[in-house]
Amino acid sequence: MEKEQLIAEMKKIVGDDNVLHSDEALYAYSYDATPGHLYMPDVVVSPGNVQEVSAIMKFANEHKIQVYPRGSGTNLSAGTAPLKGGIVLLMLRFNKILDLDLENLIAEVEVGVVVQDINDYVAPHGLIYPPDPGTVKTASLGGTICENSGGLRGLKYGITKNYVQGLEVVLANGDIIHTGGKNVKDVSGYDMTKLFTGSEGTLGIITKAFLKLVPKPEASASMVAVFNTLEDAGNAVSDIIAAKIIPATMEILDNASIRTVEDFMHVGLPVDAAAILLLEVDGHPVIVTDEKEKVLEVLKRNNASEVTLAKSPEHKEQLWTARRMALPCLAKLRPTTFVEDATVPRSKLTQFLNIVTKAAKDYNVTIGTFGHAGDGNMHPTIVCDIRDEEEMKRVHQAMDVIFRGAVELGGTLSGEHGIGLGKLPWMELQHGKAGMEAMKAIKRALDPNLILNPGKLIGEC
Repeated sequence: MEKEQLIAEMKKIVGDDNVLHSDEALYAYSYDATPGHLYMPDVVVSPGNVQEVSAIMKFANEHKIQVYPRGSGTNLSAGTAPLKGGIVLLMLRFNKILDLDLENLIAEVEVGVVVQDINDYVAPHGLIYPPDPGTVKTASLGGTICENSGGLRGLKYGITKNYVQGLEVVLANGDIIHTGGKNVKDVSGYDMTKLFTGSEGTLGIITKAFLKLVPKPEASASMVAVFNTLEDAGNAVSDIIAAKIIPATMEILDNASIRTVEDFMHVGLPVDAAAILLLEVDGHPVIVTDEKEKVLEVLKRNNASEVTLAKSPEHKEQLWTARRMALPCLAKLRPTTFVEDATVPRSKLTQFLNIVTKAAKDYNVTIGTFGHAGDGNMHPTIVCDIRDEEEMKRVHQAMDVIFRGAVELGGTLSGEHGIGLGKLPWMELQHGKAGMEAMKAIKRALDPNLILNPGKLIGEC
């Protein structure tokens, strides 16, 4: 189909003001937060309701036009990059919190709402929506559902799939379906809600979700522990879990990350430390006091050279801001930043950190590692210059070692960032040929014309 005709048809559905097609607009939506992936779409379309999404999909399916759902574009796996041209479906007009059901502790939310805004909305009622990715203040709900995002609270509270109870989804042919709902228990048929959660926009267009909320904990205690070796830090993580303590958050920063954050933020981080652990326990005040003391004992037993408790809400916020700033601070070092998120069993954390450290040395690349130590979800962050071909060869060699190492340790290629395009080369290594074909069969069944976010997650079908 001619581009001009496609633009005209899209304007009929959503109106002139909601269709972008200038060179500048197309370029702005040709990439996301992933380096090295830039592909020009034919048009950017912003639907405002589910009927418009349905009409767009019916037209696209009939004419075999590729469609790429997009929210805030903060994803780190090229998941929204328009690989084969076609329609970027911009979902940010779906920006309403439709209902807050305090009897069932469920929020009905459209997918363009920013995650932090959900928490701000429910906070006066003493509630939280636990998933909190690093981009919590900018990431849209739809993107976090499509990537099955986690975040700092994932250890104790789980990840996005644990809080999505129902979805409204537009299928590739334009049909509108509803999965799940407000019921706590529902085993009627396949769990379609879980299938679409984490599907990276390859199976349908999610337009709204029913989200489970939980009471805000009554009390919390935060602390930072300093270690002179990565081994001691890794062992402390394992021992805390073995002691049957599940912190709300348990984050790690290696020396490269510590130095970089301190250089930019000047918050008093120990720049000579091999690693620091940032921890928080929460719950009933009595339980918090008990768990805090037990954690302190474990940290001391694992040779923490220093442990500092947050002295005030402001000090606590400063500690967690330092953790959240690890990525943006590292990104300032070089023109290009690859943020990976390989995940291993908690008991293998030290081994994985040593693999990353060795890869950085062997291939002479700069890697700062931080992440969710409590659930084994690490973010080896490689800073480099994508214009330097020789350096990029070494970067990809280091990536190969890191991902293969994670899989060999019984881990996974991604804990929360998704696969997109960036990790496709290693998918068969983890899932095997039969596993990949099973996933492709699901894709072909729901999207026989292969128009939904083609080439992502499972590659070509």
